[in-house]
Amino acid sequence: MEINPQLLDKIQNDNEEFKKLYAEHNLLKKKVVELNKLKFLSGDQEIEKKKHQKEKLKAKDRLEKILSEYESQTH
Repeated sequence: MEINPQLLDKIQNDNEEFKKLYAEHNLLKKKVVELNKLKFLSGDQEIEKKKHQKEKLKAKDRLEKILSEYESQTH
């Protein structure tokens, strides 16, 4: 997810939900990357990876919605 750094700083200061979701999204992204580094995943690891991917996608969708609303209010 690419966001203008200045806009990112401003929206994180103005919107606590966005700030929390952005941090959560980045944490989930790191977890998925770490799991992807493994050559073979156990069944539990595969389930964990899928869960993280779904949560990450939900967070991204909400972040994009907040960002869109924020941009429409500031223009």
